[in-house]
Amino acid sequence: EYKGDPREVAISEDEVDYLIDIVNQHFVHQLSREDVVWTYSGVRPLCDDESDSPQAITRDYTLELDAEYDHAPLLSVFGGKLTTYRKLGEAAMKKLAPYLPEMGKDWTANQTLPGGNFSCSREQLAKMIHAKYSWASEAMLLRYVTQFGTQTWDLMEGTNSVEDLGHCFSEQASGVYQREIDYLMNHEMALTDEDILWRRTKLGLYMNEEEKIALAEYLKEKLQQKVVSLSQVS
Repeated sequence: EYKGDPREVAISEDEVDYLIDIVNQHFVHQLSREDVVWTYSGVRPLCDDESDSPQAITRDYTLELDAEYDHAPLLSVFGGKLTTYRKLGEAAMKKLAPYLPEMGKDWTANQTLPGGNFSCSREQLAKMIHAKYSWASEAMLLRYVTQFGTQTWDLMEGTNSVEDLGHCFSEQASGVYQREIDYLMNHEMALTDEDILWRRTKLGLYMNEEEKIALAEYLKEKLQQKVVSLSQVS
């Protein structure tokens, strides 16, 4: 149970040792603390179900609907995790269904996530894309496919040379180009360098501090341009 400021949560030394030990039990190549290059920690709320110990508390989500007469319903979601996000979404919509009479039936169970609509391997898809964009490195396209799937076609649309990818922020990870950054901003709601370096990708593992600063400055400038554009429209 964590009782401090969630913004300051960090992995403990015991947790580092525990994870290394678990990995070493399953692989011939043994890891040590020197192999740890980055750590991430987060805090997840658990709903108190009067269990005897924190370990026994349910990891499931809880939905509470506040629907006063003649007022719009307010649905509160407590808990939840990545592995159950789709079922949580379905359960949430079922709670709201009485207030949305034209809502359709459940449909997400057999749908692929954006970019996941391919039946071949990632390597095969990357080769297909490389056949059209032969000037691009296969390693870069494979990274794109790993991250964006078939949406890599959209990312590469209209490019005819590496110059069309825009400014190169880093030569690492097969190249981090402006076009990828813009795509993440326009299609995946990335707003900050943290969004791009750690939340949408893990490029932060490869880029050096100078490159990260340059990326942050670019994002700041792009956001300022958007704010100015919106203010002119309004």
